[in-house]
Parts: sequence; C-alpha cells; structure tokens
Amino acid sequence: MAVSALMHSIAIRPYRVSDAHDVYAAISESIEQMSRWMPWCQSSYSVHDALNWLVEQESCRDRGTAYEFAITGPDGGYLGGCGINQVNREYRLANLGYWVRSSATGRGIAAHAVELVTQWTFANTDLLRLELVIAVDNQRSIRVAEKVGAVYEGVARSRLLLRQQPTDALMYSIIRADVAGGISGY
Repeated sequence: MAVSALMHSIAIRPYRVSDAHDVYAAISESIEQMSRWMPWCQSSYSVHDALNWLVEQESCRDRGTAYEFAITGPDGGYLGGCGINQVNREYRLANLGYWVRSSATGRGIAAHAVELVTQWTFANTDLLRLELVIAVDNQRSIRVAEKVGAVYEGVARSRLLLRQQPTDALMYSIIRADVAGGISGY
C-alpha cells in the first residue's frame, strides 16, 4: 500500500517506524499551538510515545482500522500528519484528521494533505464518507475544512472531550460523490 502522491510540493506516505524522531521533534515544537486541540500533544510526549504510536499504526493499517500518513515537503522533511481513523465498516465511514508542525503552518499544507488523503481513501477503500469533527473554536482547522470544500452539517454538542471537558464540535463531511463531482479542491 505504498503511496507517495505529490501535490503543491508536498507528499503523503504511510508512516514508518523510522519516523519516530521526526514525529517527536515536530510535536515538541508544536505543543503550544496544538495541545488545546490534540489531547495527546503534551509536554510529556516522548520519542517512545511516537514509536509506540507508529507501531500501532502499522497494525491498524494491516487491520484496515486506520490509515495514517506522514506529510513531507519537497526535501522529504516531515511536516505533519493526515489520515483516516475510527473506521466504521458497517456504515463505510471514517474520521479524517490532520495536523501540521508549527513551523510549517499557514502555507496550505493541511488542505493539500486532506485532498491527497481523501483521493487516496476513495481510490483504495470502499468507504463512502469522511467526517471532519472540529472543535468550534479551532479556526485553523475550520478554514482547512472549508478550503477543501467539505460540507458543513451542523454542531454536534459535547462531541469532543478536550482537557477533560465536553466540547461542542462542528461536523463537516466529504463523501465519495463530492470527489467524483469535483467539489472545491478536488
């Protein structure tokens, strides 16, 4: 399942165990900006945590329960991650998530990665729907969803748990027909 798609100077590829130090470095530089939205992004995060997560992702990919991708720049440098998880085979849907290291934000990288992962998903799985569940105050993530043409579906009350507090989330979706129909970004 090797994928290395190039678009606007970024590429996505399945994570490798050898990415552990790069993942750790990117998370370490991004804690201040990301910890509010990503409960796992804390100052206690270690290379060992990254390695454990990468090993788990190989297993998830083999089981078809998640497909996480590294986002890399033209020089191969690690920029962040984008992927699908919480795969529901019965309803053929999954969650789509993304993050970009702080030193690389504001350049459209997340939006391009979402486009690539979405295209990969609908070309390589039988999933029909991707959901983007975004905390109501996460303006950067909301802009990404809107930039790629994800369809806003409403507010899901207490949908997320951030810092142990129930948090409302905006629900966006991208369905297979959107990509085939050429919505914005596809």
